[in-house]
Amino acid sequence: MGRRQLWRKVSSVPPVTYFKPAGIRLSELEEVNLLVEEAEAIRLKDLEGLEQEECAQKMNISRSTFSRMLDSARQKIADALLNGKAIRIEGGNFEMATRRFRCLEGHEWEVPFETMITAPPEFCPKCKTPSIMPLFAPGQVPIGGWGRHHGMGAIRRRSLEQR
Repeated sequence: MGRRQLWRKVSSVPPVTYFKPAGIRLSELEEVNLLVEEAEAIRLKDLEGLEQEECAQKMNISRSTFSRMLDSARQKIADALLNGKAIRIEGGNFEMATRRFRCLEGHEWEVPFETMITAPPEFCPKCKTPSIMPLFAPGQVPIGGWGRHHGMGAIRRRSLEQR
């Protein structure tokens, strides 16, 4: 039995999750699936220009895992660009870097990723009520749990609902 996969920390789900070549009908396109954590790897390394070690730390994974994830993302993007395929960003094994909560009294607070994986909040830090709920970014669909996402994830659900 293999080692348990760690949750990958991502800062946000990209606001645009589907790209297609112009002039080709959707029904005629092949798709490449880029996982949310692969998109985050591209963002950190190629857009922010961080070193792989720093990227890996930000995502809560080893440098070698980050390197494999980055290679996979780049291969998928190259395949789509050079072979005229659509890119769909969805799914994966990730958790948002911070999670915002609200209690029934209206108090809001953020909990960092590191705390979420060890001790998710059980009550409001101001009024101590146990009636709390996670808040989601605009357009993000809650999946259950404390913001962890497996498999198809929120993006897939949202894209299916929009069809």
